[in-house]
Amino acid sequence: MSEPMSPPEGFAIGHWTDERAETGCTVILPPAGSACGVDVRGGGPGSRETEIISPLANAQEATAVLFTGGSAYGLAAADGVVRWCEEQGRGYPTPGGLVPLVPAAVIYDLIAGDGSVRPGPDQGYEACESARGGVPARGRLGAGAGAAVAKAMGREGSTPGGVGYAAAALGSGETVAAIAVVNATGDVIDADGTALAEPRGSDGKRRRSAELVASFRGKPEWAQGEPRESTTLVCVLTDAPLDKLAANKVARMASAGIARAVDPVYTPFDGDIVFCLAAGDGEPRPVDSWRVMTAGTLAATVTAASIRDAIRSANPA
Repeated sequence: MSEPMSPPEGFAIGHWTDERAETGCTVILPPAGSACGVDVRGGGPGSRETEIISPLANAQEATAVLFTGGSAYGLAAADGVVRWCEEQGRGYPTPGGLVPLVPAAVIYDLIAGDGSVRPGPDQGYEACESARGGVPARGRLGAGAGAAVAKAMGREGSTPGGVGYAAAALGSGETVAAIAVVNATGDVIDADGTALAEPRGSDGKRRRSAELVASFRGKPEWAQGEPRESTTLVCVLTDAPLDKLAANKVARMASAGIARAVDPVYTPFDGDIVFCLAAGDGEPRPVDSWRVMTAGTLAATVTAASIRDAIRSANPA
């Protein structure tokens, strides 16, 4: 598997991982003044400060984006990211000083390892300390340490998920990259339509989740409670000149990449969220529909590729 392109200059990605507890967190640190957008599609999202980057909110930027395990408990890790950003002089300017804006989203991994261990402020801070430019580490680490996919027959028949990454260049020279944390209910589908991950029954045979779900007569026997342990999280990183509204539009287009690579997708049990961070100089720019078209189209492509990369990186054999 060849090494992908690096993210745009100025972006840094860091992980904190507890391998024994199978949990962790992943932080994306953009250049100062980067516009940020978000698209929430899943039926069970767990998040913090996503409204501040919605198109109607006043703030135009995000200081960092955090992905974390630990379900809702893991959102506490964002406090550590805020603390680190404040110490580094990063944040949204207010009369009382800089206030770091850190949108965050979680996956449910409490049943993967030791559910009593969850990322907190110190772990979010450590992820920031570890952040570096270049192609990030991928596989079963960071927020993807306890991830699993293809859970239509229960977690026992699932496939390990994890963190994936992909990037490509626009014809105009800018880079569009995506980092994904893949913990989906559905299967992961390759570009040619074959399954990279699908559920395995007690007989060892694998079947497509879409076929299984369609054959269920009510809730399957293994589902004693409602499954709530699934989510695909993506952050698009680009140096294309996008304002906040354009970044939200690109995030929405990038969500199509999840639908290309995960089936079924956006279920009631998945908290699927896509962020888009666009590096800028802080100056407002008018929305350019063609720029959104080109960046969003490529964002969907690299989003799908990053999801597939997560499965390959988590299952190298």
